[in-house]
Amino acid sequence: MINVVRPRMRDETDYSRRWGALLGALMLGMLVLAGRAVNLQVVDRQFLQHEGHIRHDGLVSVPAHRGRLLDRNGESLAISTPVKSVWVNPKEFVATEKDIKLIGEYLGMSAQDIHERIDASHRGFVYLKRRISPELADQAMALGLPGIYADREFRRYYPVGEVTAHLIGINNLEDDGQEGMELAHNDWLKGVPGKKWIMRDGKGRVIEDLASVRLPVPGKDLMLSIDQRLQYLAYRELKKAVIENKARSGSLVLLDTKNGEVLAMVNQPSFNPNSHTKISGDVSRNRAMTDVFEPGSTIKPFVVACAMELGSVKQSTVFDTSPLHIGPNVVKDVHNYGMLDVAHILQKSSNVGVSKIAINLPSAKFWAFYNNLGFGQPLETGFPGETSGHLSSNHQQWGPFQKATMAFGYGLSTSLLQLGRAYLAIANEGVMPMIGLLKRDKPVESHRIMSAKTANSVRSMLENVVSRDGTALKASIAGFRVAGKTGTVKKIGAHGGYTDNKYLALFAGMAPASDPRLVMIVMIDEPSAGAYYGGAVSAPVFSRVMEGALRLLNIPPDQEEQSPMVATKDGVI
Repeated sequence: MINVVRPRMRDETDYSRRWGALLGALMLGMLVLAGRAVNLQVVDRQFLQHEGHIRHDGLVSVPAHRGRLLDRNGESLAISTPVKSVWVNPKEFVATEKDIKLIGEYLGMSAQDIHERIDASHRGFVYLKRRISPELADQAMALGLPGIYADREFRRYYPVGEVTAHLIGINNLEDDGQEGMELAHNDWLKGVPGKKWIMRDGKGRVIEDLASVRLPVPGKDLMLSIDQRLQYLAYRELKKAVIENKARSGSLVLLDTKNGEVLAMVNQPSFNPNSHTKISGDVSRNRAMTDVFEPGSTIKPFVVACAMELGSVKQSTVFDTSPLHIGPNVVKDVHNYGMLDVAHILQKSSNVGVSKIAINLPSAKFWAFYNNLGFGQPLETGFPGETSGHLSSNHQQWGPFQKATMAFGYGLSTSLLQLGRAYLAIANEGVMPMIGLLKRDKPVESHRIMSAKTANSVRSMLENVVSRDGTALKASIAGFRVAGKTGTVKKIGAHGGYTDNKYLALFAGMAPASDPRLVMIVMIDEPSAGAYYGGAVSAPVFSRVMEGALRLLNIPPDQEEQSPMVATKDGVI
């Protein structure tokens, strides 16, 4: 059998072709890759670097330190402290239940709360806890879990808490003022955030600070007019009085007679500005500046001053204070005092007496005097929500009864601070300085309201109010002459008309009466423990606070020490 061997040339040729094609494809691929590499590294180098920077470099904000709020002696009322805020990226966050429980312990949160926050977020960012101590935040970060971060911020802290809460106000979580002086001067206090470039890793975590673009500019400090010592004294005594008299609320302002600076301003009830709980508007508003009321008998000294300026009465002018009939209306006093001169009309707080004085005044001049005192006019302190009160400009329509009611403090409204501003004119020899909440180093704008002779005469008469025969014996201070006026005002009911069982108890006074340095107005709203007259409820608060203030400010006594007088009954009106 003969074996025939077939030629293999064709197979070898096909094999060579396939190998050549494969080799060619490989070479072509290498050439393409080499070309692409050259293109990326040479031609498109800047584009790729830019894209890399976009993904791994970033410009972030650097928070600025907020300026401090200080009292007139440099004591801190509001400061900013460094804190950290912890947040997670839910898309990156990986943790065991044990880890989550530990995080919760550091942050003061339950594991359930952490899960709910993360599960509810559809973004790459959710806060777990804002503005906590850096130590606690660092403990959470030390767990080394992916997707959890901590940013540096500042938290506002109020060292004296509710003592200055209504005046200072509060900030929100973004460190912007929301109430009080924090809001009024937010631009001054806030400062300007800085900027810096940072590098992130593939998971978005900051791994390096690259460069500072702009340094943060700290906010500027602001020095207020109040004295922290006097503020605390006023707060303590007002709170005590509101509690003892079972009152709805209370307010007090203490003013420097010479330049109109507010040395203390307190309200009750108050609130803790360091608390994170929601604060109601009824508690947080600064009643001394935002609430209005009818001033009652505290307005009477200005009626007398107006009449003396116009020359229609003197201290010795006598009026019959028997009940006064004006059409269908009757004006009367608590007692029928009979014949009283002007000095005793103020001492006894006679409604009939001041009504007769007011009825004889020209309506336009009567209105102008109240208007010049600032009633119905803004205080212009810049404080958010301050009120202008109300003084009707329709004085052409005032009849005898309207004049009478305006004379004993009904038919107009004022804030406590506005009333205090008016009393500055009596205390400062007829000159009324503008009110200020910031410490002043320069002379302040002032307006002459009445002559020094009239102011001094009215002030002398008001000293008789703070006496055994007056309505405010409880406002007296051993060693000091005190001048002032009580007020007991019926409140308007919910459906109109005046109530018979709800009152405002007021006292407005100044000391030392020989050369007044301080003016104080005290209001207790709806005292319900029995006493409700201004002389019984508000005058004692004035006495305690004013006595402490005079001694703290080293103001010398202007009266020889005498045996303390004992009141046999509560003051009235």
